[in-house]
Amino acid sequence: MLLDLAVSKTMRSGKQTFSLNVSYSSEADRLVILGPSGAGKSLLLRMIAGLLKPDSGHIKLAGRTLFDQAQGINLTPQQRNVAFLFQNYALFPHLSVRQNIAFSLHAGLLNPRANFTSRTVDYWIDTFALDAVQNQKPHELSGGQRQRTALARALVTEPRALLLDEPFSALDPDLRMHMRKELRELQERLAVPLILITHDIEDVKIFANQTLCLKDGRIDAERRL
Repeated sequence: MLLDLAVSKTMRSGKQTFSLNVSYSSEADRLVILGPSGAGKSLLLRMIAGLLKPDSGHIKLAGRTLFDQAQGINLTPQQRNVAFLFQNYALFPHLSVRQNIAFSLHAGLLNPRANFTSRTVDYWIDTFALDAVQNQKPHELSGGQRQRTALARALVTEPRALLLDEPFSALDPDLRMHMRKELRELQERLAVPLILITHDIEDVKIFANQTLCLKDGRIDAERRL
């Protein structure tokens, strides 16, 4: 992964103002963005994904320009082909595991049929050991099964990079340790570039080939890992 960005963004809510200004480059295939709540981690990740437009600057990933204010470039999230895993997983509650995974591959406005068949979906169900629960709804799953379903849905389109927003914060300590190990092994096997944001130093120890430390919307020059 080659990430090159220089972005600024000002957010306003009532009388409160938050400004993010970050210039950074990395060649690591696993980048962890570390910082406390309110540091601007999620804002930065959403700008990389195309879910939020910077006020100025540029974002390049793997030699491809995703955003450049000066050149008038702002690719849509679909054009960027990066997978974003939300903190709460954002699974569709009315769809089964199979349908959730198939959703990204399914053309048209209607949801995938319950019996939707696809070798690609079968592959990810098998990869994440979800065969026994593939017809169940999200509320019937354990925390680990929900996370694996969300990861499978994110990876089914073969994205250029996987963006993870605090992926382990909702899990209990034992499951958190297990899922960290699973995700690390999966990333190494698939060679999918990964950007993960966290406030937990344990995530840095497991995942980081390089770490970007943020504080109050800026790079924290005093904290280097």
